[in-house]
Amino acid sequence: MEKRIDIPAFIAENERRKAARTDDYDPVAGISCFGDRVEVDTPVRGLSRARVPRAMLDDPLYAVASGEKQWRILRCRYDFEYWCVTCVKIKPKTGWRLTPLVLNRGQRKVLAVLEADRLAGRPIRIIVLKARQWGCSTLIQNYMAWIQMCLLPNWSSLICCHNKDSAVNIRRMYTELVRDYPADMWDGGDDGETKLLFKPFEGSSNVREIAGRGCRVAVTSSEAQDAIRGYDIAMAHLSETAFWRDTPSQSPNDLIRSVCGSVALIPYSLVAMESTANGMGNYFYEEWQRAKNGESDKRPVFVAWFEVETNTLPLSVPPADFVASLSDRELNLWRLGCTLEQINWYREKARADKDIQKLYAEYPSTDTEAFGATNAGVFDQADIDRLLKDCREPERRCAVVGDALYDRPGGELEIWEEPRPGAEYVVAVDVGGRTASADWSVIAVVRRCDAFSDRHEVVAQWRGHVDHDILVDIARVVAVRYNEALLVIESNSLESESGNGGGSNGYVLQRLADSYHNLYRRSRSDDGSPVTSWRIGFHTNRATKAALINGLVRAVREHEYVENSAGACYELAVYRQDERGAFGARRGYHDDMLMTRALALQVIYEIPALSGVPRLSDLNRYAW
Repeated sequence: MEKRIDIPAFIAENERRKAARTDDYDPVAGISCFGDRVEVDTPVRGLSRARVPRAMLDDPLYAVASGEKQWRILRCRYDFEYWCVTCVKIKPKTGWRLTPLVLNRGQRKVLAVLEADRLAGRPIRIIVLKARQWGCSTLIQNYMAWIQMCLLPNWSSLICCHNKDSAVNIRRMYTELVRDYPADMWDGGDDGETKLLFKPFEGSSNVREIAGRGCRVAVTSSEAQDAIRGYDIAMAHLSETAFWRDTPSQSPNDLIRSVCGSVALIPYSLVAMESTANGMGNYFYEEWQRAKNGESDKRPVFVAWFEVETNTLPLSVPPADFVASLSDRELNLWRLGCTLEQINWYREKARADKDIQKLYAEYPSTDTEAFGATNAGVFDQADIDRLLKDCREPERRCAVVGDALYDRPGGELEIWEEPRPGAEYVVAVDVGGRTASADWSVIAVVRRCDAFSDRHEVVAQWRGHVDHDILVDIARVVAVRYNEALLVIESNSLESESGNGGGSNGYVLQRLADSYHNLYRRSRSDDGSPVTSWRIGFHTNRATKAALINGLVRAVREHEYVENSAGACYELAVYRQDERGAFGARRGYHDDMLMTRALALQVIYEIPALSGVPRLSDLNRYAW
């Protein structure tokens, strides 16, 4: 169907949007700057009046700062934006001449969150999902330098990047900041006499000190994790964390958690995590989702490509012709608030980049697009986001001891919903290892949809490491509790452990059959040939696993079940299919929760690939 567009209305609205984007930002005069400000007379030559932070007037030094130098230094202590334009010089993206740092829209958006925390006396915690090329790292690095050089002595920091070259660039930024710092804006440090230097600290190649302030700055990369372990810090900037490499000997997740945990929860302490997107299978994605849901200590900030002032291009055709040529995607950009000139920039950027998915990731319009564009997984990003909206904290956490449940913080059994009278449940078990380094064992309880609910729902989950005989006992206790649920156990591990090829499922399965009646049984042998007896458990092979995963893909896509565990959604995000067609989690991650959902839904839906699966109500008719 042909698009119907009111072209004159588009052109008029475009002019209104461009006028609204006209920026009168002036950090020297304090116009359009952050915070509560008051207009005052100044002793600064060429600046008769300025809008300064109200807190500056409450400082006892304000009444006696009659000289230009003293007044400007005092203002720098309260006005980060003024400090940037006065004391910091950077190399712009175009050109070679150093220029004062005047914050752009994206930088001011991030600054507003940083300053809101600082001024409220809260620990400063932020996570930034960003488009490329607007200076997020520059903003955060200079904000930390401002705190060290103007506000707090003995306030050490860590800056960790994804590779060595980026770490070197950050060190160069600090070196150049100190080298080019205006002499008349330096007050001589704590003793009033120390010359401003950025010098090696006790011969360390990774740590330097701002002389006169006692503030140390450690700069390193995620590739050299051992160089920063145990370092005493009050601030941490973790850059491009989505790209930190995961190796057999070093986990970026562990490093990030260690760094964040080492920064005290006190005013002026800071943890800033920022990155462009790199798919859904990493700590950055998980932390972003937690922050969006209000479950993290960090405040989320997303900066889209069209919030960057330089991402605009004048039209080369009449506006009416350009409007008539807009694609559906470009019309969506218009609905997001873009001007025609911004859409023209994006169109030309897309023409220049043959990898459109990379463009969506590096210049995203929404956070969902950023992660979805870089996700090479089995499950669609938008579908996972929809599942995540239902996720919540469990109503109870319990330990299973014997045949009883005991409320216990940190207990392995999470309960979102107690058993409903008359409801039908499936309890699915994925068997993991016994040690902490092994795969997890997971028991998931799924309530089948009924007259009161049109979707299946994960209502409870146990996850831990335990001996297999204890695992099946726990599964039995949970199944009994949930209306004597159908218990389906993935039996590969248990069968291989038995070493018995004569049809026995091993001691553990025999023990389970002796103690519980409503067990899932398969009616064919593993190679597909008919057998004369039923066998306990679901046996996973290439064919049955494909059926499991395809069924789960459908259930996630069609929103056919409710997921309460955010952790299970994260497992969906890191699930892959390799070039040979094999399914599995991204290296360093798990798929144990995912498999229990696939097992439970497989049985509930009676997928045809599992020939001979009895109806749910008939399964307990078959003897072991």
